[in-house]
Amino acid sequence: MEVTANLGILAQLIAQRSAELPDVDITTFVDERSGVVETRSYRQLKENSHRLAAYMIEKGMQKGDRFAAILCNHPEMVEALIAASVAGCVLVPIDPRTKGDKLVFILKDSGCKGLICADYNAEAVDQVLERTAVSWVLHKGDATFSDGVSAERYDLAIAGQPSDIEIRATSEQDPIQILYTSGTTGDPKGILKSNQEFVQVGQVFPMISPIAEDDIFYTGLSLTHGNAQGLTLAISLFTGRPGVYSVRFTKSRLWETIRKYGCTRFNLLGGMTAAIYSEPVKADDADNPVRQVLSAGMPAAIWSDFEKRFDLTLFEAFGAAEGGLFWNDGSGPVGSLGNMLNNPLYEARLVDDEDQDVGIGERGELIWRNRNENPVSVTYVNKPEASAEKVRDGWFRTGDIMHADENGWMFFDSRKGGGIRRNGDFINTGFVEKVLAEHSQVDDVFVYGVPAANGTPGEKDVVAAIVPHDRDAFDPTDVFAKCRAELEANFVPTYLHLVSAIPKTASEKPQERFLLEMFSKDSEDVITE
Repeated sequence: MEVTANLGILAQLIAQRSAELPDVDITTFVDERSGVVETRSYRQLKENSHRLAAYMIEKGMQKGDRFAAILCNHPEMVEALIAASVAGCVLVPIDPRTKGDKLVFILKDSGCKGLICADYNAEAVDQVLERTAVSWVLHKGDATFSDGVSAERYDLAIAGQPSDIEIRATSEQDPIQILYTSGTTGDPKGILKSNQEFVQVGQVFPMISPIAEDDIFYTGLSLTHGNAQGLTLAISLFTGRPGVYSVRFTKSRLWETIRKYGCTRFNLLGGMTAAIYSEPVKADDADNPVRQVLSAGMPAAIWSDFEKRFDLTLFEAFGAAEGGLFWNDGSGPVGSLGNMLNNPLYEARLVDDEDQDVGIGERGELIWRNRNENPVSVTYVNKPEASAEKVRDGWFRTGDIMHADENGWMFFDSRKGGGIRRNGDFINTGFVEKVLAEHSQVDDVFVYGVPAANGTPGEKDVVAAIVPHDRDAFDPTDVFAKCRAELEANFVPTYLHLVSAIPKTASEKPQERFLLEMFSKDSEDVITE
């Protein structure tokens, strides 16, 4: 009797799709810098992931053991995720730029016994191995490691392994990965995620936004982050529609790649928006195959102009790595990230510090729980108190401050304890970033706040971190003049902070803490009007 695959287990999903669509190139990885393109069919993903799983089992990896993949977007990252399900192990995806003490912390905190890296970060990995429990290393490309390290080239190491072994993940709830937060306010927290939690976005999303037979997904976001995993990879693998991935996000080649591969759905995060929007306007901006951008954090100030300039529609989605999904498919007002009243998956509230519901238009923290009455659960590795605090009295606490209109459409204001208040006004940084991104001298921009020079408690001065097109020719007078002409007085930056690049996470989220460390009123890089 034929056994039906449990599609909530990733390894079984891939095995099923490999039987149905064996030779469909389901993933394409494009390195715009080198011109290298790598593809994988369902059959190749299935066979390579089984070979990798067999290799890990040979190395003594038991069910539940952890290993890391410290990679840019490569097919090996996808194979590692599937192999985790095959072997019943737990993958720890790590931003490939991570090094030193932070890398040591993640490898030790998660208890990784092995890792996969590449030639471009092998040196940084080698420098920390002796401080961890890692006993085996696979590397993409050629690399040299210190004596005593068991290191092998990935493709050669798995080549002799069997391509079909028994799948050790037997339940949808079996863990498959640990996703680490960016650690912007302290040590990163590792979120333990199940097979089902990875697959479910692929299951649910087509019910929210039907997938067309010619859809092709694209993202330049890192697969070490939950957004790219959910809104591109999981949907692609589940629906059988191909996905195209830039090895590294490159805004100058973005539309070229999208046009070349005929991508119809493009996934981005708000941190990428200003960079893309600040590119010089071209006559063929609207000449692209994208029908829908799956965005998270699209500034309201740019929203309509972005749709018009690139001739597409926005599907705004909001969630956290721990869980939850709210969305605005275009039926809600511009700037809203979703509806708190009619979400079929979650019951949601906006509450004050005493957990009392706030009124229409008032700011409160978004909290939610499942409508199907299944209890919400979050597990932070080695942090039981933080796990308990995240889900209190049955409600998931997002830490995001929002307000809602009379129809339940929510609008993001700030992270709890964050935001910029100036002269009593809360500054909408999206408006400031839009004006600056449209200036011909600006290549990228991010707006943040520093304690107000006048010492007013809770108040901040506005800082615009700017990557200029040409540092030597940069004219701050002209930039300030544009801000004065197009922004309210309180929104005009107090400082222009010139930087060579805006530090960002793997998900292209600007890292404000590093800018704060770099900021000094006396620096020649900080300019006042």
